[in-house]
Amino acid sequence: MKARKTMLRAVGAALGAGALAWVAIGSGLSGAPARADSSAMKAVAEEGPGYAIEDFGYPNADKILAEKHITLKRGDGHILLADCGSATDLMEVWSRANEKICFRVTGTKGYLTLEIPAVFAVKGNAYSAKVDMTVGAEEKTFDVNKNAWTPVGESADEQGRDFMLMEIRTSK
Repeated sequence: MKARKTMLRAVGAALGAGALAWVAIGSGLSGAPARADSSAMKAVAEEGPGYAIEDFGYPNADKILAEKHITLKRGDGHILLADCGSATDLMEVWSRANEKICFRVTGTKGYLTLEIPAVFAVKGNAYSAKVDMTVGAEEKTFDVNKNAWTPVGESADEQGRDFMLMEIRTSK
């Protein structure tokens, strides 16, 4: 019986200590309600990583413009600038301003907005493709033949005007 009373006192003391701890945490040691330091939380929140927002901008576009004089703007990652000797199934764009420029096409469909002046021919690959071009304020779309040369721009224009390649769209 004495052991039982001792055990009940120990349990009662433990429960009392736990309750006292919860009261101290909830009301602070001074008796005032406990508050989190909002400036500390704000500083941590402001230092956290930013949001990752995909703008579909072409990677290293500034470097490519400086080195190759090609303006690559935006795309979905399925039409990529490639070394013309790197593969056999590349799309080739021929320009009087830049000679031959090649693109690797992947996926089931893709798009790339860009600016390549004085384009006169495109050699298609295994994909169906369309190219949008401009001359002055006029816009024209050309269907690119699969695995064959397609005259576009000045070579397809009765007046022989300089066309700027603005967009490539592909599908499987």
